[in-house]
Amino acid sequence: MTLTPMLPLVVLIPIAVLLLGFVVWQLSAARGTPLAKNWIARLGLVVLVLVLSLRPAIAGAEAGSTAEGGLEVYFVVDTTSSMAAEDFESGPRLDGVKADIGGIARSLPGAEFALVTFDSSAVQRMPLTGDLSALRSAVTSITQEVTTYSSGSSIDEPLELVTRVLTEAAEDYPDRPRLIYYFGDGEQTVAEEPVSFDTLAPLVNGGAVLGYGTEQGGRMLSFDGYNDENSEPGYILDRSTDPAQEAISRIDEGRLGAVAEQLGVPYVLRNYGDPVDPLVAGITVAQPSIDSEPAGAATELYWWFAIPIVLLLLRELLGTTAALSELRPPRTPHTRRTRREESS
Repeated sequence: MTLTPMLPLVVLIPIAVLLLGFVVWQLSAARGTPLAKNWIARLGLVVLVLVLSLRPAIAGAEAGSTAEGGLEVYFVVDTTSSMAAEDFESGPRLDGVKADIGGIARSLPGAEFALVTFDSSAVQRMPLTGDLSALRSAVTSITQEVTTYSSGSSIDEPLELVTRVLTEAAEDYPDRPRLIYYFGDGEQTVAEEPVSFDTLAPLVNGGAVLGYGTEQGGRMLSFDGYNDENSEPGYILDRSTDPAQEAISRIDEGRLGAVAEQLGVPYVLRNYGDPVDPLVAGITVAQPSIDSEPAGAATELYWWFAIPIVLLLLRELLGTTAALSELRPPRTPHTRRTRREESS
């Protein structure tokens, strides 16, 4: 039997404790009274709902099919405020990143793609998929971090998450080749030195580190998280000066080159209009081969619990309706007589 909770266990467990605690407390208070049977029924209702929320199922008897071959491509994108610096032609650096991701994806038909972004934390925006429309939607929605939440940037922020994702992928499909494309400007504004990416090298078969920005640098657009008509346009200020001046972000190619060397992939400075052909040169996408028969579909058991839940809810509804009807004042002859007199 397998369980697929409808809510994360960290949310579901506290809810279960609160509901069960409340019902047991009421049942103890009503012991020996006619209300006790009602609270026994409610206890059963809560237990059934909690079991249903775990979505129990009986797994298929077979292990399922396995796919070997194929190509996995992991895009890792820096979304710190510096990536909004306007020194990529006349627009922000992220515009160049989005264009390059689209070009790489179109050049590798049949591959699967995953997207990770990072600023103050790293997030997997999209798991592996061969659906280019899903990738396009995910990339289009990429924005810089909210300026007020910015707490400095570190180029190694995605390392832990990407290591976990690639390790799990290697365990599931050890024979698949994997590429990593790291998009950033190399700015390291936190005091600590970045951790080396060399632990990732054995998990990837190629890719590139792509750099965006110029040595002259550019002003960074501020972002309030909305970017609508109520947002105030402006640039991030360097408040270490008096008076505060517009902050300038500059590319750090030395750090980007070090990341590339640690990963064992080339570093490429990207400029507006650069073709993506050199980024995918020599890469072929093999069609995955499917071995073994698909596993039998899992048998969902939740509906076994749904039937008694509906019956218990119907009992509660009927009981509530009966209780409400008892609260209505009885109609007395005086009341009827008064209404007749008013009508006459």
